[in-house]
Formats: sequence, C-alpha cells, structure tokens
Amino acid sequence: MISKSETIDHSSLRILFWDLDGTLVRGARYGIFKDYTVPMLESVFGTAGCLHEMIVSGMTDLQIVEEALRGEGITREQISARKDELQSCYIAEMKRATGNGAHVIEAMPGAREVLQRVHEHPRYLSALLTGNIKPAAYLKLEITGLSDFFQLPGAFGDESFDRRDLPALAAERINEHLGANLRPDQFIVIGDTPNDIACARHFGARVVAVATGRIHSAGDLRAHDPDALLPNLLDSELVMMVLDNL
Repeated sequence: MISKSETIDHSSLRILFWDLDGTLVRGARYGIFKDYTVPMLESVFGTAGCLHEMIVSGMTDLQIVEEALRGEGITREQISARKDELQSCYIAEMKRATGNGAHVIEAMPGAREVLQRVHEHPRYLSALLTGNIKPAAYLKLEITGLSDFFQLPGAFGDESFDRRDLPALAAERINEHLGANLRPDQFIVIGDTPNDIACARHFGARVVAVATGRIHSAGDLRAHDPDALLPNLLDSELVMMVLDNL
C-alpha cells in the first residue's frame, strides 16, 4: 500500500503535532495523573515532594518530576540517572490505577472524528507532541482507540525537561522518516495550554490552541497569541477550515 506521504509533494505537506492530555484525551476526573505519579515518586525517590500542590498542565513529565522534587534537593542529574526506573514504575502504577482504562481515560468529544478527517486528507499527517512519557502516551492512545491515526514518529515528555525542545526533536525524526526537509512553518502544533503555544513559537511552527483543557480558558490562550483558537474539536468542518487557512 502506498502512503499519502509518498504520493504528495513534500512542499504541500503539513504535519500536525498533537498534544494529548486536555486536547485529544482526558481523565474522567481532574488530577487522576497524580494517582500514579505520586506512588512512582515515592517508590523511586522516597517522596513525592510538592507534587500534590502543583498544576502540571503543559509540562513534560521530566519537568514535573524536577519541579516536584526540587525542594527535596534532588537534582536533574539524579532524575536523569534513574529515568528508566521512573518510567517502568510509572507505567506499572498507571496500569494499576486505570485498570482497563475505559472508565478512567477517554477521548475528547470530537477528537476521533477530527483525526479521521485529517487522516483522510492528502495534505495532513499526524504525530504526537506530548509531555507524556512515550509508553504512557501510547497506552492512552490504545485505551481510547486512537492509535491508528499516528504513524509518524513524535516527541515525548521523557526526552526533555523543557517542552520547547520537543518540536525540533520530532521534526528531525519526521524528516528522516519521510526523506524530506520540511520547513518549520509546515508543522502545526495543536494543544490546550500556553506551553503548547510557546513550544510552537520557539520552533517556528504554526499553532492552533484548543480551549478544551481544565486549566486554561479561551481568554488565557488568546493572550498568548496563537494563530487560531478553537473552543473544542466538536465541529470537524471548522477544524479543517482553520487548518486549511494556516
């Protein structure tokens, strides 16, 4: 089977960098993330630090760990040295907390329809650009039935303490995967936090903010000057029109 990336001029392609939590998927209740992150930190480092008090929206998982444990004197280097242990414990705790996941993590309203429309469009390819560690991101896609829409390499929250680093990492992988040399403005970040907007601007990508997260209102997002702002993903025609006009 010939993929659409092989049948279209690379200069016409647009790569959609999708955020995950608050954009495509959500927990059944606010703060469920801490149900598996707190036990992970306590198991590996003996403390969860200030995680209980933190608002973690838009942060990478590595950044969350660093911020939570800074007051405990635990350094970035110590965190990096135990990253594999953290990831293994994280996934074990996540599976324990979510069970089969269907009642705990769900696709955002409209997400599946929009991803299907994008998947069928010859101009667009989708990749994940998320603060989640890679195995957690793919577990969430599996739970919500969204896995089939993502066939390009992306970038994840176990790869940097700074979300702004992720677009360049993903773009390098995608260019190698496609045998292309795509410009930064051929990438479109789609997310629900100011950090999504900031990482797009840092890389030179376009950005669509979606006011579907639990923390940041449409007004909050508008203040960071995205290229477009959507209230949600429910109107797939509107989403496609916005993307086509970028």
